[in-house]
Amino acid sequence: MTFTLTDWMIYTMWAIFGLMIIDFIISFAKSFWEGTFNTTFLDYLKDILFYVLPLNVIISMIPIDPTGWILVSVYFVGGISVILKYVLDIKKRFQ
Repeated sequence: MTFTLTDWMIYTMWAIFGLMIIDFIISFAKSFWEGTFNTTFLDYLKDILFYVLPLNVIISMIPIDPTGWILVSVYFVGGISVILKYVLDIKKRFQ
């Protein structure tokens, strides 16, 4: 495990997908034990389209950034906000 900027970008994406999977497993287990099947996985497809795809577009635009740090900062702010969204969603599922 290293701590270069590229590695932190990968770790951010792993955290997003990991929290997305944890949130899905919690909601799926809760609906399984209640005996109701809820199509919550459609929300995750929407989240991939609205949250993950724009982060990947930002990553692909980094080579054309003249400063080299503006799009990286936008990526990390967006990544941290998505991570915070899923942490709050997981916390809300337990209340």
